[in-house]
Amino acid sequence: MQTVNLMPDNLPIRVVALYHFVHIPDPQAVRDPLYAFCVEQGIKGTILLAHEGINGTMAGSRTAIDALAAYLNRIDGCDGMEIKYSSALDMPFRRLKIKIKAEIVTMGVADINPSEHAGTYVEAAEWNALISDPDTLVIDTRNDYEVAIGTFQGAINPHTTNFREFPQWLKKQQAEWQKQGKTPKLAMFCTGGIRCEKSTALAKNIGLDDVYHLKGGILRYLEDIPADNSLWQGDCFVFDDRVAVSHGLTLTDYDLCHACRMPLTPDEKTHASYKPGVSCPHCADKIDDARRGRYEERQKQMQLAKQRGVEHLGVHYDKHQKKA
Repeated sequence: MQTVNLMPDNLPIRVVALYHFVHIPDPQAVRDPLYAFCVEQGIKGTILLAHEGINGTMAGSRTAIDALAAYLNRIDGCDGMEIKYSSALDMPFRRLKIKIKAEIVTMGVADINPSEHAGTYVEAAEWNALISDPDTLVIDTRNDYEVAIGTFQGAINPHTTNFREFPQWLKKQQAEWQKQGKTPKLAMFCTGGIRCEKSTALAKNIGLDDVYHLKGGILRYLEDIPADNSLWQGDCFVFDDRVAVSHGLTLTDYDLCHACRMPLTPDEKTHASYKPGVSCPHCADKIDDARRGRYEERQKQMQLAKQRGVEHLGVHYDKHQKKA
């Protein structure tokens, strides 16, 4: 992949990915003033709030994002939350959304408390040694479309389409390990760390105690570990218009199919089935005529909005978009 340098000092838009597991008694009381603050600062992106904590990716000017980080750290129990910075040439989000949810990352399993029972953190600098140990099983907790463009050497792909499928997969693996008389050491990783906190908490909840996870996720690893010393292969999918990043958080030249949300290489965009905003080689034979018609109309409206010099807020997202 060709890359564009995305070091924070070079580009005008600062992007922040953040999460924190902490009990929030009244998410609505946090949501309303936070929304007003973000509007005032010109910040866009999405934040999810739940009783279990906060999770989001936002973008704005350097001053605005610094102010946001300070604001969030003043929320009770959120001091020292996991925050990762990168940057972009253009605003990667179309709007501001702050939503109240049942979970900040949806697993669908009750009685999981990552703030108290997650696995052992492993810093990026120590990760290579852990996953190079032949006694360690390395598990990619992300979904198939994310794993497809990059993962760690030797990592197990659960082949999930969304995070709700991971608990069933892990319990099935546990049954197999028990049949084999194994008590494996598990090393789990994800994009920014949040799914790992929940997946390792699940592992401990079902009796798998020797569990570790990559602190700060793949993004922290790619930022901290030089390419020459890296065990990462490929690129890392991110949930915004940048699509994917590589070592040093450099931007790759992947694009996104706005019908099925699969990342696309430049070669895939030359395929006969690729039609911007409508279909790609991954989904062309799966889209019925009704959906194709909706996508074609959406693409038409986007082009008209572009010609008029206005934003079309429906770009990229519909009810069929992929979920974490």
